[in-house]
Amino acid sequence: MIRVLLADDHKIVRDGLKRILAATADIEVAAEAADGDEVLRLVRAGDHDVAVLDMSMPGLSGPALIKRLKEEKPKLRVLVLSMHAERQYAARVLKAGASGYLNKDSAAEALVGAIRKIAAGGVHIGEAAAASLLQGAPSGHEALSDREFEVLRLLVEGLGPTEIGERLHLSVKTVSTHKTRILEKLGLGSTAELVRYALEHRLLG
Repeated sequence: MIRVLLADDHKIVRDGLKRILAATADIEVAAEAADGDEVLRLVRAGDHDVAVLDMSMPGLSGPALIKRLKEEKPKLRVLVLSMHAERQYAARVLKAGASGYLNKDSAAEALVGAIRKIAAGGVHIGEAAAASLLQGAPSGHEALSDREFEVLRLLVEGLGPTEIGERLHLSVKTVSTHKTRILEKLGLGSTAELVRYALEHRLLG
């Protein structure tokens, strides 16, 4: 039996995923969480084969959460389930230690197949993600650090420096520094230009 930890901050999404997995004979949802801190607590408290994580949750999330989970439980397999474009995010989470990336638009069969594949030691990515991993030196947003990329994502979602600081446990000054570096690296002059850049590169869900 594959023991799954399900993490998404929307209960309706978790309920839907549980219904899909309940129809299988070899997968059980052993625990569920609504934020990154709860994920960490559950991982420390119990044994799970696969953690299915939403890319964006309150508290610790994304690559930073994946790295922490792999430090706590190196054998835990991580599947990221996200609404974000696979090409832009998959390479980043795989480098952080995830074993797979699946877009939320995927069919139920794809989710079940991905969980089985990574539980058996495999890696699940789509063609777009595979192509981005084969590219040369990173450029544009791909050259941003994981923390800078997380700040970028929250900025274009409309959060201010104070809200981002609270979400990522950073000072407002540190968030502002990250924002300045992001704009410099991308050659942009304002948050409005950053939002436009995010739309053009499909960084918004």
